[in-house]
This record gives sequence, C-alpha cells and structure tokens, in this order.
Amino acid sequence: MKSIIVTGGAGFIGSNFVHWVLDNKPDTQVTVLDALTYAGNRENLLGCDEARMRFVHGDICDVDLVDGLFAEADACVHFAAESHNDNSIADPSPFLRTNVQGTFTLLEAARKHGTRFHHISTDEVYGDLALDDPKRFTEESPYRPSSPYSSTKAASDHLVRAWYRTYGVPVTLSNCSNNYGPRQHIEKFIPRQITNILSGLRPKLYGDGRNVRDWIHVDDHSSAVWTILENGALGETYLIGADGERSNIDVLRSILEVMGRGADDFDWVKDRPGHDRRYAIDSSKLRRDLGWSPEHTNFDEGLRQTIQWYIDNESWWRSEKEATEAKYAASAQ
Repeated sequence: MKSIIVTGGAGFIGSNFVHWVLDNKPDTQVTVLDALTYAGNRENLLGCDEARMRFVHGDICDVDLVDGLFAEADACVHFAAESHNDNSIADPSPFLRTNVQGTFTLLEAARKHGTRFHHISTDEVYGDLALDDPKRFTEESPYRPSSPYSSTKAASDHLVRAWYRTYGVPVTLSNCSNNYGPRQHIEKFIPRQITNILSGLRPKLYGDGRNVRDWIHVDDHSSAVWTILENGALGETYLIGADGERSNIDVLRSILEVMGRGADDFDWVKDRPGHDRRYAIDSSKLRRDLGWSPEHTNFDEGLRQTIQWYIDNESWWRSEKEATEAKYAASAQ
C-alpha cells in the first residue's frame, strides 16, 4: 500500500488513522479527502509529514474528483460519514447523501480503477442487545439498525458487499465499537462531558444512564484497520473491539472522579428516541485469523489521557462549545 486515500481524514477517527499510518508506515503516501463539514477540522492534521500527506478539500459525491484520486491510488480507506445519532434524528437527509450516495460514488471509482477498498462501519447496524443478554455481536449477527444514522450505514455496508459479489471490487469491511481518544468532536459523549466540566457546565446524561457501550481507543482501531487492509480476506467483514463494555453512567462517573467532581454532579435529561441499550463486540475473528490485538486495554488510563488532551488543547474545542450546547438545547425544546 504505497499510496492510499483516506476519506474523512480530517475527522476524529480518520485523522487519528492518518497520524497512525504516517507514524508507523514510512513508505506510505496518504491523500486525505475531506469536505470539512462541522465535524472535520484541518487542525486535526497538524504535525503530519506534509512530504507524505496531501490534503484535498472535496466531496465524496463529486464523481470527477473521486475518479481522479482513485486513478492514482493503490487503496482507499473510507471513514467519511455523517455519524451523530441526534443529528440524524433531527434531519436524516445529509446522512443519506454522504453515507449512501457517497459510498456508491467511491465504489464506482474503485470498480473502474481496481482500487483496493476498505469500508469503515459501526456496530450500530446490528441494533442493540438487552442489558442482561450475555451475547455479543459477531460477523453473523443480523442487521437491525435503529436510527437514521445506523440505517444509512447499514445501506452502505450492503452496497460494499454487492459491489464485491457483482463486480469483484476488492473490498473488506469492518464494524467497530465506540471510539474514544484525542480529536473527537465535542458533540460526542465523552468529550462533551469533559468540555462541560472544563466550561463550568454540569454534564448531561440521557435516560437512566444504564446504556452500555463497548469502548476502544482510536489508535487500536487504526492498527486493526491497517491489519485488515494488508491481510484481510477480500469480501470479508471483521468486527473490531477491545472488550471495553461500560455503562454510560460508569463512564461519566469515571470522568467526574478524574476531574475532581462529585459522583452525582450531573443532570439527568430526557432519553434519546430509540436509544439503543447495549452494544458489545466479539472480535474473535480478527484476532484469530489476522493476529491483531489491542494495546490500550486499560480504559481508565486511556480515559485519563483523553481528559488531559482536552485540558491541554482548549484552543482546539473552545470556539465550538457554545454553538454545540445551543444545538443540544434547541433539540430538547
């Protein structure tokens, strides 16, 4: 993989992947394609080796632009997506355009040029599990998306598999659990709680707080994706997880403890419509077949490092904070 395209490479997970590749794969050139919507930030790529990284400001639905980039690349890793559940409930249309039409545009370019294509998806396509259910999602779990966001990601997954079976496009897919780490937009659960505390605001918790998410450090996600890109069997799906199940209330209370606040120093708010109860990933296939394992297995230590990143990088998030909270307040009316 001497030359790769990373779509959504200025977003949270995409930019961390770009940093990981440049740090760990010295022979690889990276082209970042990002539309720089509100969730993309050019500053996320500061510190990258500009001799090995090219940034292209553009839309994955732009057929001519995408075609030109794919003509020059060995592979594409497709992170670009509208991904926030609350936003998808308020207005699903951008999710359909980016997650479905955008993926179609990329697949057609990959088909034309024979480009290796890795598609990044989410565990949310599988719906949710009961809190007392010992099962975890596997590659064989049925699709039961709950939100407009997860529905559009499910649709894109099906497109990728169809382009492999019908046209022979060299694809792999991965469905990952919830990521955490530096550079995550402050609308998301962990950075929102951290930046609320740093801003003198009380954190907010949906519903009863018992919803469970399976957390993975973003660097472990990056190493898993590269492992699949290099060694994954074409047409196969791999689930990426690090055995990091935590309830939302436990995560929030861990944040409060690290930041010197009381365990109940937060506000309960009305639950999100259709809020999934539990996600849990079984990543046995990835570990068994490709030999991958996570490095960041201590969630509490990873959380402390993440909190410190937001403390040290206030200039990165401060200008967005007021608008983000105003958006939440308006949606609660």
